Amino acid sequence: MSTRWIKPNECRSLAVLVESVIGQMLIPHSTPICLELDIDTKLPVPDEVSKVVALLESLVSQSLEEMPEGGDLTVTAVSSHAGIELELADTGCDVEQRSRRLPMVAAAIGASLSWQNCPQGGGAVTIRFPSARHQQQRVAA
Repeated sequence: MSTRWIKPNECRSLAVLVESVIGQMLIPHSTPICLELDIDTKLPVPDEVSKVVALLESLVSQSLEEMPEGGDLTVTAVSSHAGIELELADTGCDVEQRSRRLPMVAAAIGASLSWQNCPQGGGAVTIRFPSARHQQQRVAA
């Protein structure tokens, strides 16, 4: 396995972190997965890197389980005043037919998850990371 990946704890860019984590997961995967990323490299990692990595690994594993014969995994992210939204969309089965495990780390960082079917088939999970301001209000409460 390549040792040239950027170490997750050294990432400050969400795009680089996502590509590094998913890339390492795809190398040993038994079937071909086409990865498409649409994340601005200026978007920061929205929380503690190790927790974001744990969340990504859990959700990407679920997506890969839904594509035993290969498929497509598309990852997009947008930023707004409310925080950062990161979506993982795959060409597996509809969300009603799949296991949707909620990783404990999502609650630990105040992220909310929502699943939906994709119009072209498959399913997606959207992770909503709260903005720093919303995080501070949550901690104060």
